[in-house]
Amino acid sequence: MKAFLLFDRASTFDGIYVMFMVNRMQMLYFFLLMPLFLVHPYMIWGIIAVGYLSQIILIMLSKWLASDFSAKGYQGFVQLFGERMVRFLAIVGLFFILIKITVITLGYAEMVHQFIFPSMNPTWMIVFLFFVSLYVAVQGIGNMIRLFVIAFFCTIWTIFLYIPFFFPPNASLYDLYPLIPAEWPMDSWKGLLLLLSSLSGPEYLICVAPWLRPQPKVLKYLTIGNAISVLEYLIVFIASLLFFGSNYLSKSNFPVINMIRYLQSPFIERIDIILLSIYMFHFVIVISILILFFYGAARIIFRRLQEQTTRIGFLASFMTVFVCIVLANEWFWKIEEKRSILLDLQIWSGSLTYLLVPAFLLIAGKIKGRV
Repeated sequence: MKAFLLFDRASTFDGIYVMFMVNRMQMLYFFLLMPLFLVHPYMIWGIIAVGYLSQIILIMLSKWLASDFSAKGYQGFVQLFGERMVRFLAIVGLFFILIKITVITLGYAEMVHQFIFPSMNPTWMIVFLFFVSLYVAVQGIGNMIRLFVIAFFCTIWTIFLYIPFFFPPNASLYDLYPLIPAEWPMDSWKGLLLLLSSLSGPEYLICVAPWLRPQPKVLKYLTIGNAISVLEYLIVFIASLLFFGSNYLSKSNFPVINMIRYLQSPFIERIDIILLSIYMFHFVIVISILILFFYGAARIIFRRLQEQTTRIGFLASFMTVFVCIVLANEWFWKIEEKRSILLDLQIWSGSLTYLLVPAFLLIAGKIKGRV
């Protein structure tokens, strides 16, 4: 029987793959919700400010990725923190990974239900999405990294769909005022927090560091990926303001998709269906690699890292995540009042991991004097 190798290090990857991973990890479910939370034109400056904060975080992350500890993978973490502490961090990591997978999966299933298959039970979409992710995940980490290149080129062109909204009769410059508020509302902090959570994801590069070729210019690729993401956020948010206006933007549950529905084409009647179908490929790749991270963390917790990966162990991790998502859908997502609990959890957990993980690793490495 062919060996079941999920974490095989047969090849390493250049910095360009880092750029693709950073960008696509930052363009997930919250990107499609983002205008709903920002609403006001002056939040354009919020996107730029959070983009700069993201760049500072990536500078810290680049120092870790260039360190000796990073290249050693699990053994590097053990040298830095000790085995017991690494197992504890893996347990904590399981929670954050599970929340991220849950929100991405349930959010995408809801959009498909609302815009493509309104008569279909969303649970079937969750089942379909997860079993496609299972098939992709068993290809292993190396192939996952390669698939991010395909995901990038399959989805980056969609940003051009929003260009028509910048011109009359859809656009009015008055919808971009005020760019400077007379008084900064106290509730704007949640929009900024959502932006930071939306741009999170690159911190998971610490899990694939052994597959990345050591190079001093990794910061350049991290910066390019982050800059492309911030540019996409700016284009989509400004297009949303010009199309809806700030007074009506908050009244649309999925402003980005609803906006695309108004585009007309002589060849395609429903461009939004094409867009959501393309995003499925992107989301499946991210869900798949997160499931592999979940399985890897479980192997650390149960001290199975020195043993070969097994189909039973991987399927057990997969089914654990799947059952948790189905239960979250039944207990939280289907109830409007409780859905915000999961969204707030991801907003806070995504922001915390993005802020703290690179800083924590950099400080720990400095204490050891080798980062």
